[in-house]
Amino acid sequence: MNNQKSIAILPFVNLSSEPENEYFADGMTEEIIYALSKIDGLKVTARTSSFIFKDKKEDVRSIGNKLGVSTVLEGSIRKSGNRIRITAQLIRTDKGFHIWSESFDRNLSDIFQLQDEISLIIADKIRENFGHLNIQDQLVEASTKNIEAYDLYLKGKFYLKKWNLEDIARGAQYFEECIKQDPQYDLAYFGAGLCFGLLGSWGYMNRAAAFQKAELNFNKGKAIDMESVYAYHCMATQDFWGLWRYQTAYEYLQKALQINPNEPDVNECMAEICTAIGDFGTALSAIDTSLVSDPLSPNHYYTKANCFYLQNNYDLALELIEKSLELEPSFALAIQLKIACFLHLGRFEELSSQTDLTPFDPVCNLLMEVLKGNAIDRRAADKLIEQFHESNPSPLFAWDLYLLTQLDEDEALKLLEKQTTEQFGLVINFKHEPFLTKLRNKIEFKSLVEKYFPFERIQADESKPKIDSRHVLGDADVNDYEKELHRLMLEEKCYLNNNLNLKELAELLNLHPNKLSWLLNEKLGRNFNEYVNGYRLEAFQKLALDSKNNHLTLLGLAYESGFTSKSVFNDFFKKSTGLTPKSWVKKQNT
Repeated sequence: MNNQKSIAILPFVNLSSEPENEYFADGMTEEIIYALSKIDGLKVTARTSSFIFKDKKEDVRSIGNKLGVSTVLEGSIRKSGNRIRITAQLIRTDKGFHIWSESFDRNLSDIFQLQDEISLIIADKIRENFGHLNIQDQLVEASTKNIEAYDLYLKGKFYLKKWNLEDIARGAQYFEECIKQDPQYDLAYFGAGLCFGLLGSWGYMNRAAAFQKAELNFNKGKAIDMESVYAYHCMATQDFWGLWRYQTAYEYLQKALQINPNEPDVNECMAEICTAIGDFGTALSAIDTSLVSDPLSPNHYYTKANCFYLQNNYDLALELIEKSLELEPSFALAIQLKIACFLHLGRFEELSSQTDLTPFDPVCNLLMEVLKGNAIDRRAADKLIEQFHESNPSPLFAWDLYLLTQLDEDEALKLLEKQTTEQFGLVINFKHEPFLTKLRNKIEFKSLVEKYFPFERIQADESKPKIDSRHVLGDADVNDYEKELHRLMLEEKCYLNNNLNLKELAELLNLHPNKLSWLLNEKLGRNFNEYVNGYRLEAFQKLALDSKNNHLTLLGLAYESGFTSKSVFNDFFKKSTGLTPKSWVKKQNT
C-alpha cells in the first residue's frame, strides 16, 4: 500500500529550444524535491529514484507502485532569455486523475519565489487530499541574488551528479566560475570542495593538491554558512572517504540529520561509516531509511549488500546485489562485490562461465585459482601484484591485498599498512573484510584496527526532538472553531465555492492553515477535501431529489453543489454511499 502523504517529482521536461538547458530543468526538479523534503511527515522520493523515469513514458499508476507514493508531479520547463515558463500537474497514482495543474510565466530573476510558490501549492494539495501536515510559511529561500551565479551552480551540480571523473572535473570548473560571480555563494564552495575531494580520492588529480583545494573551499563555505544538509553531507563525505576522519564525519552527519532525518544520501553515508566500524545494526537501520525515500537507488542496495557481505552473509548480499544490478547493470562496485561473494561461496565455475562476471584484473583470476587450491607461480603473482597498484592508483577492490593474504601473511600485513596509510578506496572496510580473516589475530592487524577504528560504535546524540505545539489547539478552542466551521458551511455555504482551498477557509476562520489542518484531521477525522465534499454531497442529494431539478443532469447538479470534477464527484459519492449517483437516485425514488 502506498504511503498516502507522499510524492515523487519526476524530472521536468526541457522544452527550451536549446537542448543543453537540460541542466536547468534537472536543477528545478531537484530544488522542488529538496523544498518538499523539509516537511515533516511528507514522504518525498529522492532524486535518484525519481530520475529513473527520465525520458520514459510510464503510467503514473505503475510509477506510484514502484516508488510507493500516492501522488506524482509532472512538469515541463521552457527557458528563453530572461523568461521562464513552467507547467506542472499533480496526479493521483491510484486512479490517475489530476489533483491540480497550472502554468507559470515569470522572469528568471523570480526563480526562487517561483520554486517556493510551486512547492507550497503542491504541499497544500497533498494536505487537502491526504491528511495533516505542518507546512512552513516558506520552503525556498534565495541562495544568491546573482542569477548568473545560480545558473552556473545548477550546471556544476548537473555534471557532479553524472558521477564520472571527467564530468566531476567539469562540475568543479562550473562551481569555481559560480564563485567568481558571487564570492558569498556558500553552496558553490561546498560543491567545489566535494568535487575536488572525489577527484583526489579516485586518482584523477594529485591527492595532496586535490585535498588542499577541497579543504580551502570547505573552509570558505563554512565561514559564510554551514547550516545546510548539503554542506554537512559534503564535509562528511570528504572527511570519511578522503581523510578517514570518521568521528568528525559522523558528527557532521548527525547535524545534517537534525535538519532532515530522512535524507537518503546522508543516511547512506551514515551506513557506510557504521559499516566500516562494525556497527552493522545501526548501518542497516540507516540504509533502510535511505531506501524508504529512494527505493530505486542501485547504490543503496550495494551499500546494504556490503553490510551483509562483511558479516559473511554472502547469499543475502547476492540478493541485494542483484537488485542493484537490475537498476544499473554496469555498476562496477556491485559487479566486483558479486565476484567476491562468488569466490567466498566457491562458485568458481559459475563465475568463469558468466561473461558479465569475468574478473576485471589478472590478480583476481589468480586469487580464484588459489582459492580453488591450485598451485600458482609466486614470482608471476608478485609481479602482477606490483603492477596492480601501479595501474590502479585507487582501485575499487584491493584484489592485490586479498591475493597476497592467501600467499604470504607477513607481506600482506606490510601491504595493508601501506594502503591504510594511503587511505584509498574500500580498504576502509579492512576491519571486517572476509578476505583478510587470516590476518585478524595478528598483532599488526589489531594495531591497525586500534589506530583507525578503536570503537565498535560511535555514541549518538540520543536527545529526542521537541514536539512542536504551535499548531495544536486547546479543547475550548477546538469546540469554538468546530462550531464556527460548521456555521460557515451551513449558513455561508462556503462549500459552493469550487475553488475553495484550506488556506482560504483558514482565513475565514482567522486561523493558521496548519491549525485548521490539525483540527480537521486529528479532531474531526477528515482531511480538508473529505470535510468540504461531505457538505457538497448533502447539497447534491437534496437537489437530486427535488423534482424541480429533473431537467438537469446529475453531473450538472454536482457542479451546482460545489464539486470540481466528474471523477472527484463519482469517486467521493461511491466511497460515501457505496452506490453510483444514478443508482442512489433510482433507489431513493422507488
